[in-house]
Amino acid sequence: MEIVNLSPVNWDEEVTRSSILTLVYFWHERCPWCRELTPIFEKVASDYFGKIKFARLNILESPANRELAVNLGVMSTPTLMFFCGGRPLMQVVGFMAEEDLRKTLDEMLGKYRACLRQSTDLRSYIF
Repeated sequence: MEIVNLSPVNWDEEVTRSSILTLVYFWHERCPWCRELTPIFEKVASDYFGKIKFARLNILESPANRELAVNLGVMSTPTLMFFCGGRPLMQVVGFMAEEDLRKTLDEMLGKYRACLRQSTDLRSYIF
């Protein structure tokens, strides 16, 4: 299991250009609900390895991290945001029990397949 630690420096490589469904966990150390969710996030990440890319962004680590989160519409922690080809699919705010997180992951895998079928890569149309 690998959970990618994100920053604005590696965001494009790890999220925008990801070839699989990507789940980004927006968190920080002082968030009490984050301390509850982190072990669940880590456990589930190992079970879904290869199906979903798991990443996290500590929003208080730097002003740039905070700005990135705000620009994505993150208003509180913990926030989980799913991405398909760099585009946000869904956002969940607040703590989730493990069972609820697993149901959400399974649901998002289905939506990801639909996202891929319905998407056109606009880069191929740039001259």
